[in-house]
Amino acid sequence: MELEEDAVRADSPHGLDVRTPNSARIYDFMLGGKDNFAADREAAAQILRVCPQARDGVRLNREFLVNAVRHLAAEAGVRQFVDIGAGLPTQNNVHEVAHAVDRSARVVYVDNDPIVCVHGRALLADANTVAMVEADLRDPGDLYARIDETGLIDWDRPVAVLMVAMLHFVPDPYDAVARLRELMAPGGHLVISHLTRDEGDGELTDRLRDIYSRSGTPVVPRTIPEIRALFGDFELIEDEQFMPAYLVRRFAALGWGSVGRKP
Repeated sequence: MELEEDAVRADSPHGLDVRTPNSARIYDFMLGGKDNFAADREAAAQILRVCPQARDGVRLNREFLVNAVRHLAAEAGVRQFVDIGAGLPTQNNVHEVAHAVDRSARVVYVDNDPIVCVHGRALLADANTVAMVEADLRDPGDLYARIDETGLIDWDRPVAVLMVAMLHFVPDPYDAVARLRELMAPGGHLVISHLTRDEGDGELTDRLRDIYSRSGTPVVPRTIPEIRALFGDFELIEDEQFMPAYLVRRFAALGWGSVGRKP
């Protein structure tokens, strides 16, 4: 299923505005996907003019996700995955990586964009171990309930919850993430990657915020200590356990991510 610009209008009954850039479609374009519109491509071009390494960062982030899921499925024995802020289905999706290890692995994708969810459900219609639900991290109780309604996730058993390249679009995610940590069973894992900032990149951060604000999406880069705080008391896995050394080095130049295990 491919988004056709000629087939949709800004006044679509589904609320699809092709003239306003969307962070999920910008991400899709950066990955070389086709599910994006002219406004998304123009926003991506503006981001790349400000931050030429952004495309590389998006691709490295995808490698981070693939490596983390493969490690959790193959080495940690995880068979349940929840991908929050999943965006548009693309290459090497969570269920594809997990199913390469065990076809019985169950995956629920979550996004707060109704159009993304419609598109995702269409692509996943024939999968009986995969679902997509519309929910918002900022309402963790509702998010938990909607995931539970799929019947795919047993919260009494270890679950891997992924929030990859999405928390920098949430102004204050700490309470919501803490609530999710509380709901997870011991042995569960939290996977987070996040855009970083330091004292010397204030101008770059301001320009990126301006571009994303036009799509109604805030962007909030954080310091590594601020990102670490999202894991609470979870035990962080050494990067080298699930990522090759070259990826650790290249990823560090653009963002920070890790995998934490609930004691």
